[in-house]
Parts: sequence; C-alpha cells; structure tokens
Amino acid sequence: MPTPRSRPAAVLVLVSALSALGLGPAAAPVAAATVPAGAGSYSDTRPPGTSGPTTNTGAPVTPKVTSAAQGKPVPTNDWWSSLAFQRYGDNPYSTPMYGHPLTYQAVAGGLEIGYPTSPAIVGDGRQYEFAHKRDLTLGLTGLNSPDTKADAWSDWTVTPYWSDGARTLRTTIGHGLPFVYAKGTGGDARITTAQVPAVFADQGNVLGITVAGHHYALFAPSGTDWKVTGTTITTGLGGKDYFSVAVLPSTGALATYRKYAYSFVTGSTVNWSYDAGTVRATYALTTEAKEGTERGTLQALYRHQWLHTTDPLTPYSYVSPRGTMKVREATSFTTSQPAAATLPGLPGTGVDPARLRGYLNEVANSSDPFSGAVDTYWTGKALGKLAQLVPLADQIGEGAVRDKLLGLIKGRLQEWFTAGGANEFSYDRTWKTLTGYPASYGSDTELNDHHFHYGYYVYAAAIVAQYDPAWAADPAWGTMVKTLVRDTANPSRADGAFPFLRGFDVYAGHSWASGHQGFAAGNNQESSSESTNLSAALVLWGSVTGDTTLRDLGTYLLTTESEAIAQYWFDADQQVFPASFQHDTAGMVWGSGAAYATWWTANPEEIHGINVLPVTGGSLHLGGHQDAIRRNLAEMERENGGPAVEWRDVLWEFQSLADPAAAKAKWDAGNAGYVPEAGESKAHTYHWITTLDGLGAPDATVTGSIPTSAVFAKGTTRTYAAHNYGATARTVTFSDGKTLSVPARSTATGTGTGGTDPGPGPSTGNTFQLRTGGILTTATGATAGSDTIASAQGANHDGTPHAPLVYEIRGVNGTLKPGGSTVFRLQVDAGTIVGLGQQARISYDLTGDGTFDRTETYHYFATDPINGWEEYGQARGLKSATGTLGDLHGGTVRLEVWSAIGNGDSRLQTGTDRSVVVIPYD
Repeated sequence: MPTPRSRPAAVLVLVSALSALGLGPAAAPVAAATVPAGAGSYSDTRPPGTSGPTTNTGAPVTPKVTSAAQGKPVPTNDWWSSLAFQRYGDNPYSTPMYGHPLTYQAVAGGLEIGYPTSPAIVGDGRQYEFAHKRDLTLGLTGLNSPDTKADAWSDWTVTPYWSDGARTLRTTIGHGLPFVYAKGTGGDARITTAQVPAVFADQGNVLGITVAGHHYALFAPSGTDWKVTGTTITTGLGGKDYFSVAVLPSTGALATYRKYAYSFVTGSTVNWSYDAGTVRATYALTTEAKEGTERGTLQALYRHQWLHTTDPLTPYSYVSPRGTMKVREATSFTTSQPAAATLPGLPGTGVDPARLRGYLNEVANSSDPFSGAVDTYWTGKALGKLAQLVPLADQIGEGAVRDKLLGLIKGRLQEWFTAGGANEFSYDRTWKTLTGYPASYGSDTELNDHHFHYGYYVYAAAIVAQYDPAWAADPAWGTMVKTLVRDTANPSRADGAFPFLRGFDVYAGHSWASGHQGFAAGNNQESSSESTNLSAALVLWGSVTGDTTLRDLGTYLLTTESEAIAQYWFDADQQVFPASFQHDTAGMVWGSGAAYATWWTANPEEIHGINVLPVTGGSLHLGGHQDAIRRNLAEMERENGGPAVEWRDVLWEFQSLADPAAAKAKWDAGNAGYVPEAGESKAHTYHWITTLDGLGAPDATVTGSIPTSAVFAKGTTRTYAAHNYGATARTVTFSDGKTLSVPARSTATGTGTGGTDPGPGPSTGNTFQLRTGGILTTATGATAGSDTIASAQGANHDGTPHAPLVYEIRGVNGTLKPGGSTVFRLQVDAGTIVGLGQQARISYDLTGDGTFDRTETYHYFATDPINGWEEYGQARGLKSATGTLGDLHGGTVRLEVWSAIGNGDSRLQTGTDRSVVVIPYD
C-alpha cells in the first residue's frame, strides 16, 4: 500500500509544565540527558545519527526571530511559519503567506501585498488557487534588508521585522485583517506598485489608488502628503513612525476605513467555553490609537465563522479561497455552535457477539498486532487500531480479549514513553518541540505532522485510562501523555516550553501540517480527519481524567474544525469551491486554495478516504452533512471507475454516516475478500456498520449536555447515547428535551426518560408540528403530508421572505429557559431539480399584540437533486436576528419557509414529528 503523506506539519513540546492547567508538575529545564516524566521519561538530546530541523540542503536551522522574541516558543505549523523557519537556504525572507483577504511575501525592500480575486485551475484541473500576486510593496526609501524575522506574534497575527542597519521596518499582519500596520525608522514611507496606479482619492495624507483592479487606501500621519511618481508612492512621516495600508471592498468604503486607519492592531486572542452542548468562542483584537481616540477596527470573518455568529456584520465583503469573507466593524465577535459528538465507541446494536468475537481474536492473536511499525506515524496507527477494539470486546463480555489488547497498547506506549530504547521522544530546546524517533514524513527535519502522529497515542492512552485509571495518573504515565498534548495542542500561552496550540490555526478554524510553510501555495493540510482525531482524543482524555481544561479544549477544536472541514474540504454548502473546479471534495487544503490530490497518490479512493480515517467515535461530526457525503462518494466512484477496492472499509464506514443500509449492503456483499486499511480491522468495521444500520445515521441537530454524547436517527426513531466517565450515575439532558440516565463508568442508550418514548421529538408543550393550512400545533398523530414551497424564479431572496409558507400558533404561554435557543427540523425535498435552497424565519410576538419582538432568520439549506426528504435544521446557523426573547404571555410563534434561490418548486413535509419547531420555553 502506498505510504500516506510526505506533507508538512506540526512541531512540539518539553518540560516546565503548568500544574494549574493540569499539564503536569512544574519543573525547571534540566541539563540531564534523560528528563523524568512520571514513570516515563524523554531525552533532551536526539538519538545518535538523527536530525532535527534543517534547511532543504540538510544544514541545521534555528528560529529566525529577533532578539525580542528569542527564547519564546515559536508557533510552527502556522500560516506564517516561513518567517521563522528558513527551510530554503537561499530565501532569508519568507515564502508567500496567505492571511486572507490579503496575501503577503517578505522581500528585501519590505512586504509584498496582494489581493487575489480570480482563481486559477492548475494541475490538470485538480487544484484551484488564488495565488499570491504582488499589487504593491510596502517599505521605506532605501530599505535593503538581508533578511526578515518574526518579531512578535499572537493567536492569528504576526509582526515581521526588517533591518539593514540604517532603517528598520515592522509590520503587523493577520487573518481577516484588511489593514497592514507599519512602523518604520530611518526612511520615508514608500509604496511601490506592480503597475502605474489609478488615483481615485487624494486627501493629502490619505490616498486611494486602484492597482490591477483592486482598491487600496494609504494612510500616513496627519500633516503629511503622499506623492505619486510612476509606480512609486512616497511620503515623509512628519516625525512620526507609523503608516498603514488597507484593501478596500469598494472605493465608496474609503471613509469607513479611514475611521480605523490609525487604530493599530497590536494582538489577537481567542477564548472558548463549553456549556451543556454548546461551544462558544470569542475572537478579540487589541488596538492602539496612533492618532485620535478611535480604538475600533474592521475584521473579515471566514465562512465557518459568520455562519455561526449573530453579531452584526457590515455590507462589505471580500473574495477568498474559503469563499466569501464578511466584514465586522468591531474589535471582537463571538461564534456559537452545537458541540460535535464524541464517544469512546459506538454502543452496539444488532451485532452478533460470536461473529465479533472471531474478528477480535484475529487481531488479538495476530503474530504481529503492530504490523512491523517502528516510526511514530505507523506505530500510532497500530495503537489506534487496537484502541478501537477495547470497548467492543468489553461490550460483549470478552474480558480476556479486552485485557490482552490493553496490555499490547500499554506495552508499546511505555516503550515510547521511556527514553533510551529503540524508540523514544526527544525534546529540542531550540525549537521547543518534542519529536519521536524513529521519525517519519518530516516530523523531525521539517517539524511536520506531530498532531497527526501523536493524536493516536493520546487516543490510545485515553482508552487505557478508561479501564485502568492508575496507569493514567501523573506519577505513572499521565505526565508523558500530557507532554505530547503540550507539544501538539498546548492551551497555555504562558508555557515557556511549548507554543500555544502549535498546529491549530484558531482563526482559519483548522490545523496546518507543514512545520516550515515553505511553499508558494502557503501552508497545507491533507488529512483533516487525523487532526480531529487528536481533538477527539483530548475530549476523551480530559473526560476520563477529570481534566475539564483539556476536555473543553478538545470540544472547541473538534467543533470548530468540523465546520471548517465541511466547508473547505467537502464544500458542504457548495459555496466555497470555484465553479471552474470540477470536484466535490478536496484531498488537501492550501493557503491559496485546495487540491483534488494527496501527497503520495492520485488514487481516488485515497483522495476521498484520507479525510475520513481513522474512523472513531470522534468521526460522528462528518454525519452532519449527509448530502455532502453522498456527493463525495458518487464522485469517488466516477473517478475510480467503480466502487472502492483498496480502502473499501474506510469508505463503507463513511457512507454509513449518511446511508447506513447502503453501507451495510456493501459490507454484506464484500466483507469476505478484502484486506483492511492499515488502521482498520474487520472487527471494528463490522461493529461500526452493523451498529449504524441499527441505530441510523448521526443526528447533529440534537446535542447532549456532556461532550461524550451523541444522537442517531432511523426513520422516525431517535436513539440517544452517552458515556459517563464519572464514579456515580448521572442524567444527560439533550437539546430537544429528552433525558438519559447513564450509570457510572458506562455507556447507555435510550429514547429519553424511562426509555419508553419512541418518538424523536422534544418534550410536550414546546414542540410544534406543522400542519397543512398554516398551523403549528402541539398535537401529534396526524397523517404525513406536504406543502409546496414556491420557486424563487431564478432570483436571490436570501434573507428576505418571498411567497413564503406561513405556519403560526397563537395564545402561547411559557417561561424562557436561561440560555435557551430555537431548535427546528424541517423535512424538505427538491426532487431532481438542481440549485434550490430553502430558508426559514422564526418570529416571536411575546404578548400577542401584533408586533414581533424577536425574529430569527437562518441560513438557507441547499437541497440535493435526488428524490427523498432531507433535513434542514437550526444547525445551518443564524443569518440574522433582531430583538430579544422574553417570557410568552398569550404570545404568537410564526414559522416562514420560502425559496431563497433556484428556479423550481420544492416540498415541505407536514403532519409528522420529523418537521417541528421547538421553542426554548418551559
């Protein structure tokens, strides 16, 4: 089998931990060759004959940072890492960096700036890219720096630094920033353009220019005056040291952008929280007023962010490789999402114990359960394969098999967690990273893929801890597990041994794989699913060890990246990939775009499967966009010339997240004659597919009050599942009102309180079914029917009702649930018509006086051109909201549904508990 990946990735971690964060006991750096870590240890020197970070010629390389940043952990595996990691010895500046909407490249004379708006299709149609192309260069007169260094950084901004001995230049750039903020000494401000600019506004110290069809504004200190000479624009700074440049969405935006031109961004911080099934994150910028008192700013939100915020946005927007970016006029915004589901293993329904036992014994009794693995990646995959089987053996009472598997996992983990053997982890004090040796795929020389590799170790350790808590205690092996976590996903910004969230780009919403980012296309990530494997591992490890900091971090990472994957790898809403890119999925995402490719093969099975494996209880989020799964697999079969052959098990499991019965049929027909993918086993594949065939696909519209919970739907029946890691029984409450009692240290399933209600609907009284004739009612037992949603007639009615279906109930009394929000699920069908999108608006008149006090408009749902009902729910996210909720006193609740886009009628199901509105009231 071809070896996955030669891709660039992550870097990692050391010793002095923050015990307050649950990351191990505090300790000063030590000079010994072996550093104790509980019962384990790691080395502070590399094994003989191995390498650390190097240039492409093999020469050792150190972080390229200023004296102000010396000794600080460098966040390698970021969108700007080439500033600090000089992978190519002949380029001491940077490769192109994709901040979005702007692109950048450091050169001797300053910072190149571009705003690519037209995609190119390259690689025989297999890649789209909005490649960096210089519109202008920001610098100082005479600047000719021998290199560019990283001077400072924060969560998604960085400050490059230039000095040639006579002049210094610092710029602050970042994700979502339409401005570049500059501070210079020793020369006048200088802007050189790629072509002679057209001046559309000249206000002395404020100049509006158009270059290559893109509009920019140049801002110098008050009292100065820009001068244009051909392609060179200069001004003295009048004794000051600051100026800025902004890319404008239109020439008419100049006045708005001028307001914030002297409010310089100085830092960026994300803060997240998890509460009872909801993940909230606030993205905030700090600013400094260079002139006047204005401290506000403008920032552009990615699609995965604006889909999940109710904060007001301006009419301004930008083009990007991630689709439309929308502009907010404030220093912060907050997103809110239902938490992605995670389970240590599926509960098991319809599984034949004898058959499963046979499959388990095949693995447990293998002559080499680790399949010859010696390096960090392949050892990790083997650990993950074995860890998936432990809960399955326990489920069917096979204690001996379970314990044998646990022994295998413990033994191999402890070998790696002890310095001095054939395999070990080594800490690099210069790069502040922990590397496993034998290394693989550039995890040593390029600091690639640490999050991919180590996620398997953390996941396996979490499964061990579920059955042997003493093994996972800090004095035993827990400290080594936490050290791997600190290397890959450190939640602390104050830890001097490892950087904050090394590989995860909090603003981009996903991880990056390359440790040096040394490509013209920016950084990249191929296997997004191996990234979420680490996040799910954090959820499980944090839950089983009682470390809520790591549990909540994992939930934030998994929930955030799940939306980024849906949008940027799978184009779930078909709003991101350019029309000229004729693919429904991407194997790799780059800073400049995405590619239908992998690092090691053009085989369609692996292009589609690499963003699915490993299939675990942390993969359920993929089922949130079932139409995208169907499109994905249909394309795979077209490109493959038929069904999967090599990675059939992984792709069957993927299909089971949308169409469990179809996946089960493929398993039944083909399970006898295939070789499992290296991280899979027939035991796990059989259990997964059979269980989902019994339970139904994941239902992401309903969440539980703990991270280790999930919901499945088959027909009109919902099954609720949760794992309780605690020492006492607990009740898990789901967002549709159902509750589930879960014994201590167990997984439980049911259909709600008492386990006797087969319906999926929420609690009586706040759940309204739709009836033909415009009625909302709490009554049940009607006959299923449907209403016709009128065509949008080719117009765009996104956000504005057009010929809507209206359903209403009056005289409603209720007490608002604290923190509650509206829930709905609507069954819609476009038949075989292409390009339709249905939209919903829900309004509350709290007193029945005819005035609606709260109106919520949700993003439209793009239906597929396949006959059959699809579910549209509130998880699509709010497009806009006005007013506030309060108690209902004889109030009115109204639902409106219309066609936002398209040229054809569609249908809305009525009369069943599958089309309902749930209001957040008792």
